[in-house]
Amino acid sequence: MAAPMELSCWGGDWGLPSLHPESLTVMAYAKFSGAPLTVNTINNSWRAPKGDVPVLISEDTVISQPAKILNFLRKQKYNADYELSAKQGADTLAYIALLEEKLLPALLHTFWVEAENYCSVTKPWFASRIAFPLSLYMPGKMSREALNRILLTRGGPPLYSLTEVEAQIYRDAKECLNLLSKRLGTSQFFFGDTPTTLDAFVFGFLAPIYKVCFPRVQLQEHLRQLPNLCRFCDDILSCYFRLTVSGHSPAGQDTADANLQKLTQLVNKESNLIEKMDDNLRKSPQHPPRKLTTLKLAAGGEGSSPLNRLSP
Repeated sequence: MAAPMELSCWGGDWGLPSLHPESLTVMAYAKFSGAPLTVNTINNSWRAPKGDVPVLISEDTVISQPAKILNFLRKQKYNADYELSAKQGADTLAYIALLEEKLLPALLHTFWVEAENYCSVTKPWFASRIAFPLSLYMPGKMSREALNRILLTRGGPPLYSLTEVEAQIYRDAKECLNLLSKRLGTSQFFFGDTPTTLDAFVFGFLAPIYKVCFPRVQLQEHLRQLPNLCRFCDDILSCYFRLTVSGHSPAGQDTADANLQKLTQLVNKESNLIEKMDDNLRKSPQHPPRKLTTLKLAAGGEGSSPLNRLSP
């Protein structure tokens, strides 16, 4: 019997199981490969995050970073890539490198550096899921780490100013989206009819851009012009996370159905009880109907005062 596996990750909103790209990548791969993960989302009732998220725990093994978690799942025989050829495996590594080089900086900028997005959406959302007083500190730390990660890869010559860096990373991200759209074409997934590691990474990167409602949506607007990538995200949400395009979860519908079933059972129980009472009433001794006493008008007839009483 396989050891139980628990994944600690950021939770979701806007119709997504997680807003965090790396958490979303691992969750998608687990769905694709059939790995039985117990998902624990970070919120105020959970301990504050320490180190990298997501984190996979299996017995005494603690693993962070998506690539390492996915390798561990493959060793446990949960392999979404077992049908891929050597060339397709090489293509997977190339496209993941493309995502991390071209798309990730713009994704980080959209969430953590773009001031309006960060102040109105990212900071309050993540702060609401971290226990006080770390909620006052952690979002800012995550924002600084995102900016440092962008500048580490894009802040050297010839791009010295932040404005130049921003313009370049969005150009690269749009080019990356175009390449992904061309590669996907009319296929359901990147290597045919079965999702693989590449699909998990692409979904993890694209879905937050596609779904989160930001005031500044430069990258989202470009993505929405590529309908096959939008359809790709919607299909994974509906097929593997049971989320509809509008973001409603059939899990909520299941709850409503369960409540309706309970209500139906209660009504049936009450109906049976009423029927039983009717049977008992029919079997009980029957008495003749009681005759009503005839009422007569008091003296004075119809023209008398309304204060006159009716007498038998």
